[in-house]
Amino acid sequence: MANQKGGTIYVGVTSDLPRRAYEHREGLMSGFTKRYSCKRLVWFELHSTMEEAILREKQIKGGSRSKKISLIEATNPEWRDQFFDISR
Repeated sequence: MANQKGGTIYVGVTSDLPRRAYEHREGLMSGFTKRYSCKRLVWFELHSTMEEAILREKQIKGGSRSKKISLIEATNPEWRDQFFDISR
């Protein structure tokens, strides 16, 4: 999740991406994403198990900001909100 192109980035894990992205978009959950208005789903990965997803989340969170930006821009150079792509 991000607040704008090149802006604040949030990395998280969920078992229900459309629901969780909606909660962030609508500011239904207090915390980091609400405080920094991270409402744009700019990048995501799907994993077959929650264990794999959590390991990957930790890897991404441990990486540099530039690595996070590279992940986003490899598939979404405009930082377009992908929420409606996944919520159909």
